[in-house]
Parts: sequence; C-alpha cells; structure tokens
Amino acid sequence: MSEDFLWSGFGLVPPLAARVSGRAPVGVSGVSIDTRTLLPGDLYFAIRGERNDGHDFAEAAFGKGAAAAVVDETHADRLRDLGALYVVDDVLASMENLGRAARARGETQVIAVTGSVGKTSVKEALRTVLSAAGETHASAASYNNHWGVPLTLARMPREAKYGVFEIGMNHAGEITPLTEMVRPHVAVITTIAPVHLEHFSSVDAIAEAKAEIFSGLEPGGAAILNRDIAQYHLLLRRARDSRAGRVLTFGEHSDADARLVSFSPTSAGSRVVARVSGGEVAYDLAAPGKHVAMNSLAVLLAAARVGVDPAAAARSLGDFEAPAGRGQRVALRVADGDATLIDESYNANPTSMRAALALLGEARIDGAGRRIAVLGDMLELGPEAAMLHQGLVDAIRENRVDTVFAAGPLMKTLYDALPARMQGAWAAKSAEIESPLVETLAAGDVVMVKGSNGSRMGPIVSTLKQKFARHDEAAERRGI
Repeated sequence: MSEDFLWSGFGLVPPLAARVSGRAPVGVSGVSIDTRTLLPGDLYFAIRGERNDGHDFAEAAFGKGAAAAVVDETHADRLRDLGALYVVDDVLASMENLGRAARARGETQVIAVTGSVGKTSVKEALRTVLSAAGETHASAASYNNHWGVPLTLARMPREAKYGVFEIGMNHAGEITPLTEMVRPHVAVITTIAPVHLEHFSSVDAIAEAKAEIFSGLEPGGAAILNRDIAQYHLLLRRARDSRAGRVLTFGEHSDADARLVSFSPTSAGSRVVARVSGGEVAYDLAAPGKHVAMNSLAVLLAAARVGVDPAAAARSLGDFEAPAGRGQRVALRVADGDATLIDESYNANPTSMRAALALLGEARIDGAGRRIAVLGDMLELGPEAAMLHQGLVDAIRENRVDTVFAAGPLMKTLYDALPARMQGAWAAKSAEIESPLVETLAAGDVVMVKGSNGSRMGPIVSTLKQKFARHDEAAERRGI
C-alpha cells in the first residue's frame, strides 16, 4: 500500500464487510462522517444520527472530493451514480469494524482516558507530551462517544507510536464496548464527580460506570487512579478485578506514586513540583489551576508506562496550554485599559465549577479590578440540582468573587442566595445577560465564564472576544 494512503481501496473491503459498487479507489487518505470538515481523498461514512441521516449528504461528500462513501443497502441504488460506494448492512457497525482493524494492524502503545472532569485536558496534555517522543494519534475535540471512538480508531495510522483516546459516557454500560475496541495498555480515570446524576442513583454508581474502562485493558496493562477521591477504594477493587498488571496513583496523598509536592500560580500559568516514582521533578504549566496540575501527574504516570522518561515528559508539559473552553485566558481591551477573560465555557458540573471558581480566585487583580463570575446552569444533575447550585455560594465567597452574572432557572437559586452587592444580573437565557456584562467590564477585571453546554455560555465568550479584541489581534484578523 502506498504510504500516501491511510487505507488501500481493496484493503477496506474485509474490515467493512462490504461489496463495492463502482470502481474502488486506489486508497483513501482519511476518514470522515461530516461533510463540513471532509477533505479530498477521505472515505465518507453515511452515519444515521438522531437528527440527520448521513446518506442525505453523500452527494455533498463527493462534491467535496470524497474518494468513496460507505452506505447501507437501503440507499445504495439511489446513490450508485455519485461515485465509488462500499455497501454494507450497517454503516456504524462497519466503522466500528474498521476501527478494530486499525487497532490490530500496528504496534501502537494506547492510552485511554475517562473521568467526570478533565479527560479532554489530560488527553491533550498526553498528545503534547507523547508527540515530542514519537508519532502520536489522538482523539479530535471531545470525540469520546459511540461514534467518536470508532472514528478516531479508524483514522489511526499504522505507523503511530502512541494513541490517546478519550472515552465518555452518560449511562452505565456505555464505556464497556468502547474500551473493548480501544484495548488500551494504560487506562486513566481522572476523577469521579456528580455528573449525569439524573441517570445514576449515586456518585458511587458513576464510579462503577467509569471503572468499565478497565474491562478493555490489555493483559498486564496499567490502571491509573486519583488517590485523593472518595471513590478510590471502589476503583481500586475494580482495577484489581481486571487484567491490569499494575495500579498506579496520583494526588496529594502520601502514598501516591505521583505526588504533588507544591503548586504555585504564576503569571503565565503555574509552577509544579512533584515526586514521581521516587524521583522529584519540577516543571511549568502554561495552563493555570491546581486541578490542571493534579491531572498533569496522571499524564506523567501514563507517559512513563509507555516508555517516556518522566523528566522529559515534565519538560514537554511546559508547551501544554489549556484548550478553548477549558481555562484558556484571553486578553481583552476595554475602554479604560485591559481586562482578562478566563474561558471555562465548555460544559460544567459541581466539581468543575468549583475548580473554575478557584481559578478565578487565583487570578491576579490589577488596580480597581474585580473578579466576575458568569455562570450558567449545570445540567443533568437530577433531583438535587437546585441544592447543588445553591451550594456554590461558599466557593464564590472563598474565592473572593466580587460580582456574579447568572443565567438559567437553576442558577436563580444561587443568585438569590447571594448578597445584593454581589449580584450583577440574572436572566432566564444566557443571551440576556450579555449586554449588562459588556456594560460593566472595566480595566483590571477578570471575568470567568462557565456553564453546561446546554446553557449556551459559549456565545458569551464569543461576544466578549469580538467586542473587546485587543487592537493587535483585531488588526491581525483584518490582515493589517
């Protein structure tokens, strides 16, 4: 097979269990399920989703240069004149099979990451660290569900030295089939938190569901656990019941294999000192927050298990920056000077909300600046949702937040529990607090935006970036 191709045209037939309609391509250079991001030479899978059927976009896929499309028998006749088709019984199942074939064909060292909070950031930090040591393939964005995991696997090149996969879930039983596809050599659980509680009876039940990741471990593989959390012993039992040959831990606990010795916020992020397997390492993180420093310990352990020296991994962590929506800092130019935006807008639960408020509390305030929290509803928390929102009052006070803007019916319970001097504005929808927030921003302010995706906090971040773009950034966008 030519090195220019991810898969050869005829090599796709066995794993897809497909018949070929038309002339099979010599090969495909990528795999796509979305015509908006499809590149010329890609293999397009016409996945049927909850709202859309990918078969309806097959013509657009070929129009953008798809080498071939995978379609089901029901649609094959209608689409046969568009181009080369791999015709299968079930498109999603065929992509899963291709993912399994990709996992089986190379000698890639594979790490899988799950957890209630922090899995995407850990995955991206591992991408940074491992890329410095060899070719690394990792999940795009948060591709961690029943289509994202097999898609990421199907895209994995044979020559990849390392593979990093994020695995998520909303219900019990969802992780098991995904980890059995990925077959990791290392499985990381970042933490357990009250997320998706409307689908679980307790936080321990969430831990049981996350522990499913161990069921796919390769024999003798390593399980990496957070030593500081209440569910540690539950997870430890599940790891020992699996094929794991080693259980490693991280945290502040004295028995942790990777132990946080010290953490210091800096103007550029944070300074970390840790003991990893008996040796001390010191390193800088461009991403701020103690929770990020804690997760970096899991990164060092996972990297070491696939052969990367902890000291080298620690140096590489200096290049890791928080992804957009997960603590990224943005400089704003307001009328009378500079302000700072902390973008935490990608999803929220009580644990990540407290971490984001701590990040705001650690931020340096200049002059008459204020700490401003802009908070949207945390969703899928079940019958305790109102109490969990109101319970954030202490975290707001502890982190010296001056003003709170809130959106959504659940955040109303928190907003009403605050003293009047801390109340900025509340509205049922996030769009309705944009104007009062924009009007109040002043020099020296640090504003942090956080909420579940369904509460639509991302558009507030976009508005602030557009409204208060620094002059040099605005000029760059205009090509000046």
